[in-house]
Amino acid sequence: MTVHDPAAWHSERPEPVKLWFCPNEGLAPSMAATLATHWLDEHEQETAGGFLFERDRRQYLVAHALVRRVLAIESGVPEAEAVIWRSSRGRPFLQKPPGGLPRGGRELDFNLSHAHGHNLLGVVRRHRIGVDVERLDRGDRGFDTIVETFAEPEQRWVAQAAPGRPRDRRVLRLWTLKEAYSKARGLGLGLPFDAFSFILAEDRGVLGFTPPENDTEQRWRFVELEPVPDVLAAVAVLADSDTPPVLQLRHGFPWGRAAPRLLPLPEPIPA
Repeated sequence: MTVHDPAAWHSERPEPVKLWFCPNEGLAPSMAATLATHWLDEHEQETAGGFLFERDRRQYLVAHALVRRVLAIESGVPEAEAVIWRSSRGRPFLQKPPGGLPRGGRELDFNLSHAHGHNLLGVVRRHRIGVDVERLDRGDRGFDTIVETFAEPEQRWVAQAAPGRPRDRRVLRLWTLKEAYSKARGLGLGLPFDAFSFILAEDRGVLGFTPPENDTEQRWRFVELEPVPDVLAAVAVLADSDTPPVLQLRHGFPWGRAAPRLLPLPEPIPA
């Protein structure tokens, strides 16, 4: 190994979990359309063109421009040259170029969530990450149906809260955590949400986690965030002793390299 080996340098200098939170307003509609023309691949452009409502198309364009911009920053692969493939369950992955990532490192995983004008992207250099974002004021919520998918102890915990926003908040805290965990596993909705359960603190934080039987890892770190009022987000990453105990959170579209907000990464939750 030499000091000029970028992959080795990154393996010796583990990087923290990185998050980007970008409202749609962080990228003007005309700019989002221009970037899409130059950055998005054929599949993404076809998907964007298939939306019936402009608000949905804008959400897609901002979210996927964000992905390609962040991947360029983190990997060194230019936005328009990044090849993104999808698993059989629809989870996207960055295809590494034959010569490896220009900025080094053997691995790079990312996960995207977007909902009602807000986008959240997570990146890690090792293992997998899952993220989810939801708004409390999401209109026709269907919260009763969501709760029915939870494990019985979680349903009881939700029912203990006062109707209205207190109960809605409990529902979305559980929902975002379950989505983040399932997405980190690469299973999406293929993992029944009553097959695993969380015990949550009153305000914020995971106190306990019972994984599904098919989880061979069983040691995870979970983060709950409220990047702006009434927007709840969750992050799930595999516990790793080499991961620095910090999370970097950036707001807005990443044109520059503004200093991130640093947040402590919670201790792993034992099964």
